[in-house]
Amino acid sequence: MEALAVYLKPRVLIVLFLGFSAGLPLALSGSTLLVWMREAGVDLGTIGLFALVGTPYTIKFLWAPLIDALDAPILARLLGRRRGWLVLSQLMLMASIVLLAFTDPAGSPATVAVCALLVAAASATQDIVIDAFRVESLDPNEQAAGMASYVAAYRIGMLISTAGALYLVSGFEGWGLSKSAAWTAGYIAMAALVLIGIATTFVATEPEKSAAAEREHSGKSRFERVWTTIVGAFYDFFFREGIVVALTVLTFVVLFKLTDAFSGIMIAPFVIDLGFSRNEYATIIKGVGLAATLIGGFAGGFVARKYSLATSLWIGGITQALANLAFSWQAVVGRDLVWLTAAITLENFTSAIGTVIFVAYLSALCRNPLHTAMQYALLTALAAVGRTFLSAKAGVVAEATGWVWFYAICAALALPSFVLLVWLQQRGHFKALEKKASE
Repeated sequence: MEALAVYLKPRVLIVLFLGFSAGLPLALSGSTLLVWMREAGVDLGTIGLFALVGTPYTIKFLWAPLIDALDAPILARLLGRRRGWLVLSQLMLMASIVLLAFTDPAGSPATVAVCALLVAAASATQDIVIDAFRVESLDPNEQAAGMASYVAAYRIGMLISTAGALYLVSGFEGWGLSKSAAWTAGYIAMAALVLIGIATTFVATEPEKSAAAEREHSGKSRFERVWTTIVGAFYDFFFREGIVVALTVLTFVVLFKLTDAFSGIMIAPFVIDLGFSRNEYATIIKGVGLAATLIGGFAGGFVARKYSLATSLWIGGITQALANLAFSWQAVVGRDLVWLTAAITLENFTSAIGTVIFVAYLSALCRNPLHTAMQYALLTALAAVGRTFLSAKAGVVAEATGWVWFYAICAALALPSFVLLVWLQQRGHFKALEKKASE
């Protein structure tokens, strides 16, 4: 009951609603927009280039120091340091989605690209502030629960802006609007949903740690504030426990989710190779797969609350690695829909557990409110290295080994992170983090 009660705490509920606000815009500049463009007759070559619209999400650490060091104009005086930036980013997000709603994909793809880039930039900025707000406002024993709530709401926000938006556009067409007008109305409706995040920000209270950081910055020029934030973020991270430990931590951050990333990128081709249809795969992913992800997120929150940080990372790491073996067995049994459902359910469930625990660890690394946003943005960018660069050769490995051995290799890719985990435990890294969190 105590583990369940933490999800009903006001601060955790605030993070839940902010998670919805963070998940909502992602598809509006991504998959949903690409459906609109294809329906408008835009060629595939142009559509392919729109993958670049997601660039702000990968380089958001470049302007994170500004959010740590500077105040949002006017709003900071009214709402505080973090909430001021939250409302500003949300207002920018609403405005950019509305601008995107009135573009013409067929007539001016370049204008669509600029507006979509504005949506992505505003969304990435909101992500930076929400992450900092979550880390600073939740107690250490609430971090995992907060992240579990955040992930669940984030997924729901993404579902609303993908399937929900498409259903809404179809509904507007059914009411007599032209295709173009229906898409415009659908995007305006999505922009209106950002009000949920704005209302949540007004209900929330400014983290006490943020107020303390603001006092630390008082009397400094803007340049001094930005410079001390950047220098302080690196100094705090690399010299808190020593450079060797810091470099080991960074390597661990890159490798912990590699087992997941390497296998995840090949699941769709694997399923098609075995003879399953697109619709069968989509039904499992959107149905039991989504449910498994949501339940796994809350299970990860429970694990992180019950056990120490190191033990939780062991549980998350081992379970997400072993889940890959279910796909190895799938390759042996072939086209078995029941087993595929079980394998995807297991993979989504364990991946969510690992993600929540991993994010709780990243949050524990960013406890200084002077540069929470910058440190967390840098760590998440580093964590994405495994997903974007190290997984690029997954197809080559699968082709060379076959599916049975490929997923066994994916499970084995967790071993380097386990070696680092043992070393960090022996050096007292996790005890130091828990001691810092209790101070």
